[in-house]
Amino acid sequence: MSGYQCKCPQGEQVKQVKQQEQSQSIRNTEHEEYQHHLRFTLNVSKLSCKEGHSGPTHESMQAVFDLKPFRPAVNLSNPTIANISFTLYAVLGVNEKTQILTTFLWLRQFWQHEFLVWDPDECDGVTRISLPVEKLWSPDIIVYEFVDDDVSQACPYVYVNHTGHIRWDRMLRLVSSCNLEIFSFPFDMQNCSFTFGSYMHTIRDVRLSPALTFQEMSRNSKRYLEASGEWELVDLLGETSILQFGVDEWDIITFWVVIKRRPVLYVVNLLIPSSFLMLIDILSFYLPPHSVDRASFKMTLILGYTVFLLIMNDLLPSTANGTPLIGIYFSVCLALMVISLLETVIITNVLHHNSMKYKEVPNWVRVVVLKHIANLICYRWTEDVQPPTTPQKDEPEISNVDSGLWIIQPASQTPAQDPTSSRGAAALPELQQICQYLGDLHAHLTSMHKENELLDQWCHVGYVLDFLLFRIYLLLISCYALVIISMWCVWINQS
Repeated sequence: MSGYQCKCPQGEQVKQVKQQEQSQSIRNTEHEEYQHHLRFTLNVSKLSCKEGHSGPTHESMQAVFDLKPFRPAVNLSNPTIANISFTLYAVLGVNEKTQILTTFLWLRQFWQHEFLVWDPDECDGVTRISLPVEKLWSPDIIVYEFVDDDVSQACPYVYVNHTGHIRWDRMLRLVSSCNLEIFSFPFDMQNCSFTFGSYMHTIRDVRLSPALTFQEMSRNSKRYLEASGEWELVDLLGETSILQFGVDEWDIITFWVVIKRRPVLYVVNLLIPSSFLMLIDILSFYLPPHSVDRASFKMTLILGYTVFLLIMNDLLPSTANGTPLIGIYFSVCLALMVISLLETVIITNVLHHNSMKYKEVPNWVRVVVLKHIANLICYRWTEDVQPPTTPQKDEPEISNVDSGLWIIQPASQTPAQDPTSSRGAAALPELQQICQYLGDLHAHLTSMHKENELLDQWCHVGYVLDFLLFRIYLLLISCYALVIISMWCVWINQS
């Protein structure tokens, strides 16, 4: 047992010694590799050339290609400076529902490769060559707002200057997220940001700066973008900043692209047809209000406006955050048409009060409508006053006998002077029947006259209300149009 206890500490010491030797050998190996890499980078700091050959030799460049995994800096404590500039060539699409902006950029990047340096005098005067980009180290610069796969056409070559300055031109189809404001559609302006920065390298490794001034980039973009398309470039702004996340910091460049929509298409296809339909609805008030065609015409107009909105629905932007002002405009126009139809229904009901026979116009309606409102809207009308009829001298008189029968007597004769009075008793049944017919006719004419008077009074009430509601309708449409135009103008001026 004592021997077993003495053997254990010696075994542990042997294991610790072996682990220390292995770790020391690993550190020595890493140090030798780093020294080898440092000596190699110092040796290839300038490419070699052969007489009779233009440009650096393939062997010297192959040594540089083998260093692709390493950042091309002799002193790794010095960051690599990358310069960026782009030209906005086209705005391919704006999807308001998904809040995505699709653009096409001509992107240009510059950086310094300290291993690709040669003397033009030794290389037959060659100052610039093209090399495949896949053979060289390139900064991992991305757009932070990128939300789709990169389907841009690849540009596999770069230009390398004899001083090690690399230029990489490529085309970029950028699908980026953007907070799109569509309230003032189609007179809207959008401000979208493009943030360029390295994904992995911090400011200790890669620093970013614009290759051109922001004014030059804006001027170049306007020259290509103003030719055609739905959108035009208003301005291109930018700034450089540092993005901090935890203890690490990244150098970024943020560009703000301000674009404005050309509203001619939407004004011609949306606003003008809607204004025409509203104008026809206003002119429909000049149809006779007692005509049934007026109500059917307005119903047909509402149906046509609904079909117009369904057809033009694809042209209107839609988002979950809000509704454009033009959508509210169409909804209110449809509501005004419905109100116009309701007004026609009310006036038609007033004008057809003759179905309720012998119902006179209330006194308060006479005072309020036929007097005050009529004076307010300058409506003039005259009542039909007929003077009481008096029997003429030579007209026959109708007298009632005790038996309830009517006897017609000439005005110029008396019963004593009538030569046919002796024969009156013989014709008494026929005269009684004729008198009864005349009495029924008199009652019917009296009823018709009273009904016509009541109908005429209700017609005047309906016309006065129609004039009043028509003017209120015109006032509502005018105020609504002024409010919409003012909101659009204020929004454009603020933008």
